[in-house]
Amino acid sequence: MSEASTTAEGGSLKDLGTLRAKKPRSLWSDAFRQFRHHKLAMAGAIVLVTFILMVIFGPMLYSGPIRGIDFSIGYESPSLQYPMGTTHEGHDIFARIMWGGRISIAVGIAAMLVGITIGTTIGATAGYFGGFVDSALMRFTDLFISLPVLPLLLLIIYLFRDTMRDNFGILMGNFILIVVVIGALAWMPVARLVRASFLSIKEKEYIEAAHCIGAKTSSIMLRHIMPNVMSPIIVAATLAVAQAIITESTLSFLGLGFPPDVPTWGRMLNDAADFVAIHPVMVIFPGAAIFLTVLSINYVGDGLRDALDPHRTV
Repeated sequence: MSEASTTAEGGSLKDLGTLRAKKPRSLWSDAFRQFRHHKLAMAGAIVLVTFILMVIFGPMLYSGPIRGIDFSIGYESPSLQYPMGTTHEGHDIFARIMWGGRISIAVGIAAMLVGITIGTTIGATAGYFGGFVDSALMRFTDLFISLPVLPLLLLIIYLFRDTMRDNFGILMGNFILIVVVIGALAWMPVARLVRASFLSIKEKEYIEAAHCIGAKTSSIMLRHIMPNVMSPIIVAATLAVAQAIITESTLSFLGLGFPPDVPTWGRMLNDAADFVAIHPVMVIFPGAAIFLTVLSINYVGDGLRDALDPHRTV
């Protein structure tokens, strides 16, 4: 064997040893590396985490008048004492945004969980069993898609608001009703997405092998198919949070959300509707909170979509 071939062989063996020494990267570590290269997604994640920390810990560190009426400090412009100014009734806008953010973000997350759960269940059932089950569930989905969502939301909340308040209290009753209604009317895109994924994956060879060894249906769906569907579900979940926050803000702006003493971002916009011209900070800051939160969630969703795409590489 020549010296050149020995060197080449030695180099090949060395490279092979180096490759074997490297730990294999998991799907999630690869996804995180991809996500870090998405600048807008990283910026959105930073803004989103900042808002979440602000609404959780902010009221503990900064307190200001958020209820009651004190006209002596009304219409204050942003200052060191009131960073975002005050409302016409003397409420501290910054303090109300932090308190209201707790409700708005909580509604978004809870409504997302309701919608994702319903959509995943219906989509997985339709996609796995097919046939009559698939046809019936998809026609049921088409029925819900054809419904006018906002008028239906307003009607349901108007009809059941008093009943929920009597049974669970004003705040919790409104929260449960709004979350359930928003989630129950936002599951259809998730159902279609999960169904399409199940229809594709259930034809794979490893699924047929699982059938051959006698695996139970529940085991095949949950252990073999569902992990491969999690990527699009996670992306859909991030976008569903943003949509739920906008819907809650719309309901509160229309006066059918939370009561006036609960300063959600939508309720703050509702209260400021008559003061846009004379005191615009009442609209600018809660509107900016909604805009930045929703925009950052959408960017995070875009980043997750790219990061979890198996056809993309860093």
